[in-house]
Amino acid sequence: MRLAIFASIFSLIGCVGLCSAYNFLMVLNSAGRSHFNVGHALAKGLVAKGHEITVVSVFPLKKPIPGYHDVDVPNVIKVMQGDIAALWQSIQKPLTEKLMDHYQMGFRITRGLFEDPNFQKLLVSNSTFDGVICESFYNDAHYGLAEHFKAPLIALSTGGALTFISDMVGSPAPPSFVPHIMLSFGDHMTFYERLVNVLFLAYERFLLDYYYLPKQAEIYREFFPHNKHNFYEMRRNASLVLINQHFSLGFPRPYAPNMIEVAGLHVDDNQKPLPPAIEKFINESNHGAIYFSMGSNLKSKDLPAEKIAEILQAFRGLKQRVLWKFELDDLPNKPDNVYISNWFPQTDILAHPNILAFITHGGMLSTTESIYLGKPVIGYPIFSDQFSNMAHAEQIGYGIKLDFQKLNSKDLRAAIERITSVRSYSERVQAISQRYRDQQQKPLDNAVFWVEHVVRHKGADYLKSAGQRLNWWQYHIVDVLAVISISVILTLTVLFWALWKLLSKLLNEQWPSGPPFAILGYNKK
Repeated sequence: MRLAIFASIFSLIGCVGLCSAYNFLMVLNSAGRSHFNVGHALAKGLVAKGHEITVVSVFPLKKPIPGYHDVDVPNVIKVMQGDIAALWQSIQKPLTEKLMDHYQMGFRITRGLFEDPNFQKLLVSNSTFDGVICESFYNDAHYGLAEHFKAPLIALSTGGALTFISDMVGSPAPPSFVPHIMLSFGDHMTFYERLVNVLFLAYERFLLDYYYLPKQAEIYREFFPHNKHNFYEMRRNASLVLINQHFSLGFPRPYAPNMIEVAGLHVDDNQKPLPPAIEKFINESNHGAIYFSMGSNLKSKDLPAEKIAEILQAFRGLKQRVLWKFELDDLPNKPDNVYISNWFPQTDILAHPNILAFITHGGMLSTTESIYLGKPVIGYPIFSDQFSNMAHAEQIGYGIKLDFQKLNSKDLRAAIERITSVRSYSERVQAISQRYRDQQQKPLDNAVFWVEHVVRHKGADYLKSAGQRLNWWQYHIVDVLAVISISVILTLTVLFWALWKLLSKLLNEQWPSGPPFAILGYNKK
């Protein structure tokens, strides 16, 4: 009897230990609303489990949530205004220049957050945290917050596993079948595509090691002068990386044990009623409707006038109706079958059975929502992972990728007519949707579990692979292959030289007048 009582007590103590409430710091350094939506969903999920969380962002809550504490950092908006305004123009730049722009934007974001007065107050406060969740968006110096607050580092990538993110946990990314996210390649690449992929990755590696990371290291030393770990040791000490990706949404690839896919954690299963005017417009669309949005950062109102004219021409005369996220109250020459608004409840609209397709920029959140709700897509990728996302949509068969620089009414009209009339697009996306939904647990629950797991086990060092500690040339055994190659070349050179000497001696002794040399076109006099 006593043994049973003691067992019950120990079991209760164990459960209390596993269910302890933790205090988290979450740093969402981007001024992009879509980035915030991912982090905010995770923050709410942690609060729902009884944890406290302090969220650093440019989007403080309008309605407070118990356990959710805001640190507003408006300086980040100030430093990112130029980057957001230039997004439409970025499409015209070569990839090499786009990558450099990303790094320079990262320097501004990283320093902008550190210099925000509200963030400075947090740094010098006596706050303590059990875990630091830091968005990974060209801001590696921010990872020093983990040592500053003596807590495990958890990175949150609102995109995929970019090179500098994979580096943190030594996650493999074979260039033979893992295309760079800025390239419009699938995972079945031709020789030419593999060559381009390798060359671009090599270019990125050079910039990372000799430009981007050294400058982030300077910022790190400036704001964390008392941290014991240097910058490179710090960024390779991540306990966990959560990435907004899933193998059914992108191309399957290998991951390190502490890199976890959680795409869709922001998607709300509970669809809400649509505003009456929007619902009426969709319900009365006898031939179905198209939803058109270029995301939260790309504003349709900023499109060149000629592009807007081409889009309107494509929509004019369609038998379908169109809902277009357009950020002005008036759009001249708008046809009657087009409904504009500066905001739409995107997931609730995509869930409506009358919505036939989604015209999008191909962002990860929009792509996830379209698949989750089973809608095929027409994509105009503009920057970053949008090219890879739309390449996947086209390769798998649930989308059509178009070139924004060549945007014209004829191609857009043809794409709409094709995607709404060819059943394979909707059938394919429905099949992918079922595959994506068929998970052991919901993405948000999975993310919350791993965050709790890492904190519960004091950083979970056992999840960290040895590759996490290696430099890129060690990881890819470049040094070993170089030694082997040099050894083989030297050995072959010595053997060839010795063989040539031996043959020369033997032949000269047998034919002093040199017949063998005559064969070579040389007559010995």
